[in-house]
Amino acid sequence: MRVRLVVTFVLVALLSAVTATALAYRDARTAVLQRTQNTAVDDLRERTATVAAGFDMPPDQRSLSRFAAEVSEGLGARIVVARHQDLTAVSDTYADTEGRITAELRAAVRAGDGTRFQRVEWRGEPYLVVGTPVTYADGDRRTSGLEVFAITDLAAERDDTAALLDSVQEGIVPVVMAAALLALLAAGTVLRPVRKLGRATRELAAGDLGSRVAVRGHDELADLARTFNETAGALQSSDAELRTQEAKARRFVADVSHELRTPLAAMAMVATVLEEDADQLPPDAARAARTVGAETARLSRLVEDLMEISRFDAGAARLNASETDLADTVRASLALRGWTDRVTLDLPEGVRAVVDRRRVDVIVANLVGNALRHGAPPVTVTLAVVGAGGGGAPGVGEGGERVVLEVADRGPGLPPEARERVFDRFYKADEARTRTTATATATATGPAALDGGPAPDGGPGPGAGLDGGQGSGLGMAIALENARLHGGTIEVGAQRPGGGAAFALVLPLRRTDGEGEE
Repeated sequence: MRVRLVVTFVLVALLSAVTATALAYRDARTAVLQRTQNTAVDDLRERTATVAAGFDMPPDQRSLSRFAAEVSEGLGARIVVARHQDLTAVSDTYADTEGRITAELRAAVRAGDGTRFQRVEWRGEPYLVVGTPVTYADGDRRTSGLEVFAITDLAAERDDTAALLDSVQEGIVPVVMAAALLALLAAGTVLRPVRKLGRATRELAAGDLGSRVAVRGHDELADLARTFNETAGALQSSDAELRTQEAKARRFVADVSHELRTPLAAMAMVATVLEEDADQLPPDAARAARTVGAETARLSRLVEDLMEISRFDAGAARLNASETDLADTVRASLALRGWTDRVTLDLPEGVRAVVDRRRVDVIVANLVGNALRHGAPPVTVTLAVVGAGGGGAPGVGEGGERVVLEVADRGPGLPPEARERVFDRFYKADEARTRTTATATATATGPAALDGGPAPDGGPGPGAGLDGGQGSGLGMAIALENARLHGGTIEVGAQRPGGGAAFALVLPLRRTDGEGEE
């Protein structure tokens, strides 16, 4: 903006200076030429009248030459040409006058309409030619046939006007420089509050809702600054109110989840007793007992998931990290849920990283569980280490080494809208999926998936966070939060040519040194 202001000022100043120069040159040139023309006309008329008073008509060549010389003596350096019928006399016998007296001027003077003048250029030089007819002194002012022309050199006038133009042009440079200086001063005055406003806006966008600008004056910029302060104040108030409401909502969810744990534990024990005796009950009662057991387990998982999400929202989730063999961790997670025979593994040995084993178990349980429930075999789990160059796995960017754990299946894959929302809370890609019986659920998730008990540190149990048809809809969200807690992420892989979905857990490869420190 500063550059545009300076350029605008300079252009305006330059245009004004050029315009003023052109007008001054035109007026000065007109004035100089007008004065010269008037002087030449008056001098020729007066001198001709004086000399013609004692001149005898008709003249011969000798008397006509004497007449031209006498007229020229009173006109200074001007060349005088006298003409009478076929006779012509020139005051300067060496001067070429034919090219300077035009036929139009001769015709006008011969017509006897008074004194006439014409500016001509001859051999690159300007001249003023004045012509007048000589009339008799009687009352009817008859023309005598004698014509007098005076040729005046305009080189001096041309030089004067050119010198004036040069002097005015030389003044353009300081005018433009002064305009540029004034433009810089004006730009500083105008842009200083704009820069302050821009800096405050960037601070506001960065999260500093207390950013304000000083209001000075009563112009448009002051009004803009005042409006910005009012907007920032309103935004700060709204943000504070939203933060208060969000904190209350998180606290409410945590409190409700905590209060539900005790009655749910009692319900789970009763449901377990009912399921154990279900074979001795009538068919309808047995089916109801199993349904109650399955729904109680599902409600327990939902409560645990809500408590885990509330920990992430409150920033209370912490890593209990240690150096771990990732291949062993994945195998243990699958074995705990009875999925080892249903999954194809490609787990190289010796891949060790500093991770929270329990949270990695939650991520693996969610990714593999979703592939088994919603995909189709073969379900493959691949572990690889990718270097700084990236490549070979989705979601790996530039940086240090990364561990990539990819879970893929050959099912129908994810629709485009689900790829964008798969990590949203309470989102389920298959909305038409209906609930199954308790027996089917237990078969799909495995006995360990119905654990429902909390981890010793208050985190989720081994089966917590599982998504899917019988899940809470929070499993993928919890898995992503656990990955982010490690400094990694979970990426949705590209659609495979043979169909199916692919998810990749990408974690930075952090190892401990010889002393066991990260």
